[in-house]
Amino acid sequence: MRLIAFATDYDGTLAHHGRVDEDTIAALERLKASGRKLLMVTGRELPDLKQAFDRLDLFDLVVAENGSLLYFPASQEERLVAAPPPAELIAALRERHVEPLSIGRGIVATWEPNEAAVLDAIRETGLEWQIIFNKGAVMVLPPGVNKATGLAAALEALRLSPLNVVAIGDAENDHAFLTACGCSVAVANALDAVKATAALVTSADHGAGVAQAIDALLAEPSPLIAAAASARAIALAPDADAGLAADRGGVLIAGSSGFGKSTLATALIEKLAAQSFQLCVLDPEGDYNELEGAIVLGDAKHEPVAAEAMTVLENPGSPPLVINMLALKVADRPAFFRETVGRICELQVNSGRPHWLVIDEAHHMLPAAEASEVLPPELSAVIYVTVHPDQMTPAALRAVRTLLCVGPKGAEVLAGFCSAVEVDVPDVPEPDSEDLVLFWDLDSGRPPRWVAADPPQQARKRHTRKYAEGELGADKSFYFQGPDGALNLRAQNLMVFLQMADGVDDATWLHHLHRGDYVRWFRDAIKDENLADEALSLQDSGDAQASRKGMREIIERRYTAPAQS
Repeated sequence: MRLIAFATDYDGTLAHHGRVDEDTIAALERLKASGRKLLMVTGRELPDLKQAFDRLDLFDLVVAENGSLLYFPASQEERLVAAPPPAELIAALRERHVEPLSIGRGIVATWEPNEAAVLDAIRETGLEWQIIFNKGAVMVLPPGVNKATGLAAALEALRLSPLNVVAIGDAENDHAFLTACGCSVAVANALDAVKATAALVTSADHGAGVAQAIDALLAEPSPLIAAAASARAIALAPDADAGLAADRGGVLIAGSSGFGKSTLATALIEKLAAQSFQLCVLDPEGDYNELEGAIVLGDAKHEPVAAEAMTVLENPGSPPLVINMLALKVADRPAFFRETVGRICELQVNSGRPHWLVIDEAHHMLPAAEASEVLPPELSAVIYVTVHPDQMTPAALRAVRTLLCVGPKGAEVLAGFCSAVEVDVPDVPEPDSEDLVLFWDLDSGRPPRWVAADPPQQARKRHTRKYAEGELGADKSFYFQGPDGALNLRAQNLMVFLQMADGVDDATWLHHLHRGDYVRWFRDAIKDENLADEALSLQDSGDAQASRKGMREIIERRYTAPAQS
């Protein structure tokens, strides 16, 4: 997880008695030299801020007037992001002799004890403006406008996610923008209420505390990154110790077909999305085409376009993105994968996003035969999903720090992983149920254990188009070979299967029928238990023509009905 921006309050945080000392300026310069973005979020009006502080050139963007005004120092552009103060409100305040009274572009400000008069003026005018307090200051703003909304507008302009931001402050009006960011820090002089909700509290006050936070961000490893990742860690199960965090390396979901790898991945995607992480799912076979709330590029007939995927990901607020490669030829998918991941890496360096990458069929995308093709460290928060971890490049497996094994052969999968990365195989207890997931955090020092993973909230849906029209991999295709093994006809989906079924000789058709090959393929590769059960009723038929017709009727009823086309 990358923290690539730093947002600081001014009065009481960056400044002490309205002034910023030289040591603090030097810390700001160190931060800028690291390539990170620097933002100020202040309640001050812009003319007053410029008079008090002459180093706004260090900042990429200033959020002034408690969230109502954006200022871009490089271009000196001012952008109002709230309604201006209504004339009737200003008149009502002056009638009540509210002094001092400052009228900004999007804010009206005074001091205690004028809050009663301000509230009376708001009631008299019937306006819905709000009062915000800040250590004796009384700020009057449009409804819903605060430092958090102003920072959100600033980050939108910079195309950044708040999860990639460190925020530091001291007072009541800072609380909203602190809690919206990936890592919140309070200076030592902050109010107790602000300290209570901050991830970290500096030992130094004011500007020295800001310098302390900057140096912590620049440290390797950074405690701020650890705090940000921990704040948004997700629990795999009711056992809170079994979970994932963005700074703990890669995650591997592995196990036999039909035992819930995609279901488990879907549950994790839901939980990560709920934490506002941006996710990208690289989906070679269309397993996530029905992911609720996601943007899906590509389907069984239309190839995804890498440039379109990047357009989606450049928006930090985009929902999960699924890149469906089903229309691509199997041989072309690894090249498309490499191109897309290369572009994602460039975006990661500049923006820290997407925060998580999910790679399905990882043994095809990162095969052991291509050991040089390794994901760069910027993409350490990756979830690999595969039925064959032993066929993945060991370099990718060594980046895995959390192992999730599904199915009754979970212990065998774990042993195969250990062999691939050359570590000792730990003791694995016997599971109490086939529905459990074998969880192993390699860096925790704890042995693997079986946990009951939370199911996804959305129902897993059958991907009928994938199996009917898409191109399944060679390992999941059906092969008509005949009783003597003289043939090797590949059916990469159900429609091709039906076409070949009509063309092969009766002996070949009945050979596979009586051996249960069709039922096995439907259950293990197509992953359709109901289809397999219906096909089982034809398995003992000796009539090639009647059984072909019956098989076609079963498949077409389930996969080519108008509602599924």
